[in-house]
Amino acid sequence: MNDDKRPVRDTVSEYATITVAVMIMCVGIYFFKFPNHFAFGGVSGLATVLSAMTGMTPSTFTNIANYALLAVGFIFLGRSVGTRTVYATVVMSACLALLERFVPLEGPLTNEPLLELIFAIACPALGSAMLFNIQASSGGTDIIAMILKKHTSFQIGTALLLVDLASVVLSFFVFGPSTGLYSLLGLVGKSLGIDTLIESMNLSKCFTIICDDPDEICSFIINELKRSATIYKAEGAFTHQPKTVILADMKPSQAVQLRSFIRTTQKDVFMQITNSSEIIGRGRGFTQG
Repeated sequence: MNDDKRPVRDTVSEYATITVAVMIMCVGIYFFKFPNHFAFGGVSGLATVLSAMTGMTPSTFTNIANYALLAVGFIFLGRSVGTRTVYATVVMSACLALLERFVPLEGPLTNEPLLELIFAIACPALGSAMLFNIQASSGGTDIIAMILKKHTSFQIGTALLLVDLASVVLSFFVFGPSTGLYSLLGLVGKSLGIDTLIESMNLSKCFTIICDDPDEICSFIINELKRSATIYKAEGAFTHQPKTVILADMKPSQAVQLRSFIRTTQKDVFMQITNSSEIIGRGRGFTQG
């Protein structure tokens, strides 16, 4: 949906999320990735290696590459590049430029490269997960992915992995085996970290509740938790007594409330709680059936 057709509050919230996400990414890139020459992760990974080969600062190289890819994106994709990608690219470039100007670094913050690698992985992974969670892009190699998706049949994941692997391989020759191995570890950790964070952000608790009288539980779900549920009739396999099954999905904080309510008010209820990283469908929770 176009930004001009969306509620202003939603648009402001989305761009605020993009701003925070990109700033978190910049903290990890500038303070932990660049000083340690960790060469993994898209444009900033390549910038770490190529800046050492050209004498250009990593921040400057990243900004030039991001704007160049943005221009290429407009040539091959036109308006489908999207205002959010343009905004994220501008925010990242401005943030890195300001950090380089006002917080110059002469080397790593600590003498613990493994500790700094953790932050070099965690900050960009968290920022990327926040962007992916709202279907936004930080630009950079994401634009390459968009171009490949539109104009070729090449596997996008393979292409992006090759870009990341190229920077990691180059880091072995430019910075030595120690930094190269850290970069390889960072590439693996980044991939796993983004997937884990996205699942955590989308985590829901799915309830299957078997009871005799669903009214009190459904009333709590609808009136207190502002969710809905699906109910249907069932029969006990051993007793053949009629039962009611309630299906509902909750946010983790709401799940705690519902579980506590059932445990304190419903003594003979069977309750099963499972985790789900993706709920597809309209509305909050299930519709009442």
